[in-house]
Amino acid sequence: MTKPNGDILKSQFDFASKIAQENKKQWKNEKQKIQEERKTIQAGGGPKNIDRQHAKNRLTARERIKHLIDPNTPFYELGTYAAYKMYEEWGGAPAAGTICGLGYIENRLCMIIANDATVKAGSFFPMTAKKVIRAQTIACKNHLPTIYLVDSAGIFLPLQEDVFPDQDDFGRVFYLNARMSAKGIPQITAIMGMCVAGGAYLPVMTDKILMTEGS
Repeated sequence: MTKPNGDILKSQFDFASKIAQENKKQWKNEKQKIQEERKTIQAGGGPKNIDRQHAKNRLTARERIKHLIDPNTPFYELGTYAAYKMYEEWGGAPAAGTICGLGYIENRLCMIIANDATVKAGSFFPMTAKKVIRAQTIACKNHLPTIYLVDSAGIFLPLQEDVFPDQDDFGRVFYLNARMSAKGIPQITAIMGMCVAGGAYLPVMTDKILMTEGS
């Protein structure tokens, strides 16, 4: 690093010291732990549920996103740790059962929101709604076209009383659909599996709906 007067600032930290080596080892272990956690989360509902999705001749949410975005471009996932270690009495909800993030489609940066059907058939937990709302809010503030890949059984019924009640819960999703539409932000839905109950309100509030045969 250089000072405004041109003098070079030199670090006084001894990277070969015992404490530096201990810190390096600790952070390396933490990095490995996070990588392993992310790998587990990204497996969604696990191999058995992934196989079940493939048996229906359907892709998983992550596979759909990979095909959707421009080749050789990154997908910037948001909220990977949403619902982490929550709802364990119901078998958990990795990534809150929904994959959200930014990706380039036809060279245009878009927000992508995809139900993960390997997690409780893509049903909405309380944290699922909050994650979708957060993604919509980012898209709304930044005027990002938003793509919804729908494959959802609707509300997770054992927790339905916690999904709807507050202003930052499920109903807010539809409010943001309307606000984004008023701002002229494109919203496109692709129905690629189940689309029932509360989950069916969202598509009809977007600008364009595509639907796969058998959905």
